[in-house]
Amino acid sequence: MKQPGIRLGNDNAWLELKRVEQNDWRVTADWVSCLTADFDAYLTSAEVVDFATRMLARLRAPSAGRFSEAVTPGRNNPLTLSLEPVGDGFASFVWLTPNGDDTVCHMRMEINPIAASELHELFDAFRTALTV
Repeated sequence: MKQPGIRLGNDNAWLELKRVEQNDWRVTADWVSCLTADFDAYLTSAEVVDFATRMLARLRAPSAGRFSEAVTPGRNNPLTLSLEPVGDGFASFVWLTPNGDDTVCHMRMEINPIAASELHELFDAFRTALTV
């Protein structure tokens, strides 16, 4: 059975969050093969559904300016995604912390703008896959 996941970006810079087993997730990112991250994260389905729901709500907001959402606010958060409006889409800024909310061991990267409609479709499909 295919596990739910979401992948943002293109061949040069991308981020993927994918369930491996029930509460085991894999966070993978690559920036032009110069910076990479690949680590496991313990996340409940409820946490990931909540993250996808919050991202969708922010993308639907009429004044969708710059915003950030952490997968798990207030605990060992492996990923924070910030979106900055650019034209009809959003550039993504990723903050990855394999050891939780760590300011020493982290990776930051930028992903080129993605159309707002495409982001909405990606997060909607992700949330749907999590709730089926």
